[in-house]
Amino acid sequence: MTNKSLKFNSKTIHGGQEVEKAYGAVMPPIYQTSTFAQITPGEHKGYAYARSANPTRTALENAMASIENGKYGLAFGSGLAAIDAIMKLLSPGDEVISNNDLYGGSYRLFKQVFEKYGVVFHFVDMQNAASIESYITNKTKLIWLETPTNPMLNIIDIKAITKIVENHEVLVAVDNTFASPYLQTPLDLGADIVMHSATKYLGGHSDTVLGGIVVKDKALADKLYFIQNASGAISGPMDSFLVLRGIKTLHVRMQRHCENGRKIAEFLNQHSKVEKVFWPGFVNHPNHEIAKHQMKDFGAMLSFLPKEGSYEKTIVIIKKLSLFTLAESLGGVESLVGHPASMSHGGMPKEEREKIGIKDALIRISVGIEDAQDLIDDLENALS
Repeated sequence: MTNKSLKFNSKTIHGGQEVEKAYGAVMPPIYQTSTFAQITPGEHKGYAYARSANPTRTALENAMASIENGKYGLAFGSGLAAIDAIMKLLSPGDEVISNNDLYGGSYRLFKQVFEKYGVVFHFVDMQNAASIESYITNKTKLIWLETPTNPMLNIIDIKAITKIVENHEVLVAVDNTFASPYLQTPLDLGADIVMHSATKYLGGHSDTVLGGIVVKDKALADKLYFIQNASGAISGPMDSFLVLRGIKTLHVRMQRHCENGRKIAEFLNQHSKVEKVFWPGFVNHPNHEIAKHQMKDFGAMLSFLPKEGSYEKTIVIIKKLSLFTLAESLGGVESLVGHPASMSHGGMPKEEREKIGIKDALIRISVGIEDAQDLIDDLENALS
C-alpha cells in the first residue's frame, strides 16, 4: 500500500515515514546535531546544516503533510513563527482579509508587527462567507481564517471562501489548530495553506512548542522553504520528535476529546447557572450545518458565560476548579481552563474584544481525555 491510499488512522502512524537507513530504527532518531559532515564542499548526504534541514524535522514535516493531504510540510519553532513566515510572502501595500474573532497572538502579530511594514489588514465577520467580497481588491493577496474560531467557536465555510476568490490571485490560509486534521482538512476544501500551532492537538501532551505549515503547490512551498531557512525560526530536533510522537496517537486522542467535549457542552448547556455555551455541535449554533459538512465531529473546545457573570465572579469559578488547570494553551490530554479577556486575548483592546463577544466573564475550556464524569463533577462544584 502507498501512503496516499492509507486511511487517516493509519496515516498518523505511517504517513510520509520511511525506515531509518542506518540501523532500521522504528522511530526516527533525534538527530541532535547542528551540522553534518560533507564529502567534498557542497557534496553531502542530503543534510548540510540543521537550520536548513534536519532528518528528525524532515520526518515530522512529511508526517504533517500526509495527515493534511498535502505534499509539502514545514516545521517552525512555534505557531506564531509559522504565521510569521506566511506573512512574509506579502509586500508593503498588500492587503489581508482576516476573520475578526481570531487568536489574540495572531491579532497582535498582524497589528503590531506587520501593519507597520505596510501590510493592510481588514478584520471581518466571516460567518457569512459572502461578507468578504466587498473587501476584495486588486491589492488583496491573502485571506486568513480560523475555524472554529478562538475563543467564540464560530464556524467559517472554507469551501465557500475559496469559491469566492477562485477568480482572484488570492491565497487562502486556514489556521487548523482548533480542529486538527482529524476533524477537517482545509486543503481538500480548496485552501492553499494550512497552518497549525502543533503545540496543541498535534503534540497533544503540553510538553513542546512547535508550529507547522502544509501546502500542495510546489512553487508556494519553495517560497516558504526559502523564508524558513532565511529567517531561521525552525523547530529543534527534540521538539520535532515529540510532535511526531504525538501525531501517532492523534486519532485515538481526538476521538476521546470529542466524546468528552460533547458531554461537557451538553452538561453546561443545561446548567441553571450558565447563560450560554459556545460550541458548534449544538443545532442552534449559527453555522452548525456547515460544521456538520466540513468537520468529522465538533471538537473539544468550548466557551461559556456564567449567568450574571462579571470578571470577579468568573475568577471565583475558575479558582474553584481542580481537574481543569488554569493555564495558557489547549489541546493536551489534560483539561485546561482559560480566561480569554486576560489571557489569550489580553493584548486585544477591550472595545475590540467585546465587539466579537469576548466579555470579561467568558470562560474557555479545552476538554481533555480524563473520565468525563470527573470533569462534570469538577464543573458542578465550581458553578455551585
